[in-house]
Amino acid sequence: MKEKEGLIKIVGSENVFDAPDILEKYACDESFIHPMPPEYVVRPKDADQVQRIVKWADETLTPLVPVSSGSPHFRSDSVPSTGGAVIVDLGGMKRIVRVDRRNRVVMVEPGVTFAELQPELEKEGLRLNMPLLPRISKSVIGSVLEREPVIMPKYHWDIADPLLCTEVIFGTGDMFRTGSAAGPGTLEEQWEVGAVQEVATGPSQADWYRIIQSAQGTMGIITWATIRCERLPKLEEAFLVGGSTLDGISELMHWLIRLRLVNECLILNNCSLAKIMARSWPEEYETLREALPSWVLFFCICGYEYFPEERIAYQTQEMMDVARRVRVDPVKAFGAVSAAGLLNLLNKPSEEPYWKLRYKGSCYDIFFLTIQDKLPELIGVMSELAVRHGYPFPDMGVYIQPIVQGTSHHCEFNLFFDPKEEAEVDRVRKLSTEAVQALMARGAFFSRPYGPWADMAYRRDAETTAALRKLKRIFDPNNIMNPGKLCF
Repeated sequence: MKEKEGLIKIVGSENVFDAPDILEKYACDESFIHPMPPEYVVRPKDADQVQRIVKWADETLTPLVPVSSGSPHFRSDSVPSTGGAVIVDLGGMKRIVRVDRRNRVVMVEPGVTFAELQPELEKEGLRLNMPLLPRISKSVIGSVLEREPVIMPKYHWDIADPLLCTEVIFGTGDMFRTGSAAGPGTLEEQWEVGAVQEVATGPSQADWYRIIQSAQGTMGIITWATIRCERLPKLEEAFLVGGSTLDGISELMHWLIRLRLVNECLILNNCSLAKIMARSWPEEYETLREALPSWVLFFCICGYEYFPEERIAYQTQEMMDVARRVRVDPVKAFGAVSAAGLLNLLNKPSEEPYWKLRYKGSCYDIFFLTIQDKLPELIGVMSELAVRHGYPFPDMGVYIQPIVQGTSHHCEFNLFFDPKEEAEVDRVRKLSTEAVQALMARGAFFSRPYGPWADMAYRRDAETTAALRKLKRIFDPNNIMNPGKLCF
């Protein structure tokens, strides 16, 4: 009860929860992690309350698990790994602090979702470089902190993009601002002289934000962040290219990005694309999938304020020249699946129910980074393992997203299953464990290791593990921030 009294003093009794039905919602997610209910759920309203919660936890040695997105959760990072933990639910911190159109920067708090932010940006002629169909409850800050791949590689300059500056409360309770937000002066004083917190590096020449990004809440809690935006195009022309293999379409994708001809650019297999486009199950899904090629490249050419028609015309001509050279045929539709219809969906969060849950009710994702040349080999590894475990590979979703100007690729396998069928759950659990090990052995880079992947990844790199543990002792010496995650 002393713990609860301490939290009530900080946020008020109406924002501290210990009812079993509420705690149960935070005890597990869509992954295979062992359920662990928290002791309390606390919902702060502002950065001051967050800092006071962290200082209280540091004094009482209480584990904290920060959560910014709404349910459902998928990757085990928001489930406590130890008993007695307190969930810090940041979903109520929903301020869109500032939108700067001239510099294409927005400052938001962690509870702001894509569905809430996109309409406000559109009023200013801006948009986000979106991940692929985020769920409607997904926090924008949660997404950029997790380094979820974005669908416009043309504007993806660094692995950290589009994250810029942050305000973080470290595990010591100290508040720290990264990048140009560090100063000099307060935020308001910086705004008065035209600064907009758009430089990610700093203070000094250190990339402090890299300590926080992909840390799964093990270093501290973000209370706001600035995010780079892009201009809204005036005209858009979308295309699809199909193939029975990746050869031709991946080569076209390489040249389209290298020549900077396209904005959105990604590859889906027919399973994922049909699941995204279908609105009834299973009839429409099966019909769409049968009409689609095995692999589909989607891309979009855009025109902006000045001479949009001329821009689209010459870039389309260049695109068609490249397509002829690599012997593929861009089209506007495959049957009922149109490029324009897909583009309309990709500009927004996923409609409800979330697209990965529509077919069977649950989904387990395996994702990693690789280079273009290794994609066929790694997809082959996954296909062989799926057959061995009795999981039909054609029923598995595959998503390939070029990142950082196309220099590397995010490759993602979506294992759909019925959570009520124990045989299916067991099959996917065993397949996923073996697949991660096999893919690592063949060169797949798991840059964001969640749950059991973390042990596999960090065992392979003792020096990085030692360095991260040193940083942990500096920024969270009492190990109160999401203990048990990553290599902590």
